[in-house]
Amino acid sequence: MAVEIRELLDVAHTLAWQAGKITLRYFQSGVAVDHKADESPVTIADRETESFLRSAILARYPDHAILGEEEGVSGGDDAEYRWILDPIDGTKSFVRGVPLYGVMVGVLYKNEPLVGVVNMPALNEIVYAGTGLGCWWNGRPCRVSSIPALRESLVVATVAHGYEQYGKGQAFQRLVEHAGMFRTWADCYGYLLVATGRAEVALDPIMNIWDAAALAPIMREAGGTFTDWQGRPSIEHQEGIGSNGLVLNEVLDLVRG
Repeated sequence: MAVEIRELLDVAHTLAWQAGKITLRYFQSGVAVDHKADESPVTIADRETESFLRSAILARYPDHAILGEEEGVSGGDDAEYRWILDPIDGTKSFVRGVPLYGVMVGVLYKNEPLVGVVNMPALNEIVYAGTGLGCWWNGRPCRVSSIPALRESLVVATVAHGYEQYGKGQAFQRLVEHAGMFRTWADCYGYLLVATGRAEVALDPIMNIWDAAALAPIMREAGGTFTDWQGRPSIEHQEGIGSNGLVLNEVLDLVRG
């Protein structure tokens, strides 16, 4: 491989950490909010953070491609390495002054997730992983929990309603009814809770690739799983289930009906 995984992970970790400091300059400051075509919120913090990440990546790896939530695609279609950026995952939380938002940096090699970093700046937590290098939480190794049954599990989700519009209303209700506990500590943070053993399942009925790319290596290297609602491991199915692996079959049986 032309670039070592350890180098990519170190660079991604450093950039996500530095980018988080940019977000903190605007956090709980009453920052102005604009709305994109899909009515999702965006702020100067989102834009400035992504611009910083893009500039820093291209300065070091000018032949790498980049896909970011705010600025779209840059670089050639034939680039072996592609960086996937979500400068602020959880902008709705960010603009309300809630600390459950994250800076997400993923790296793909030949379209396969290789490296993932999620920095939660307002919580002072950063979780990161590279293929074959394990998963790390603030500098120490982390693993998913060993809880084997859904009735003992904590399930977290980005949203608590609206699953019907994605054809997942009944599936969601079945899952919540069988869970030991359900909370909406979510967006990227929900998956970090699973990767660090503090929850067993994280759910999203809809995701973009920039929401998912950093999570796949993190969940895998922590010993868990990241799949769609049919159990297929992918970052492009536009939905997500993160699990500790031990309860995945039980979860899939419920959501499939």
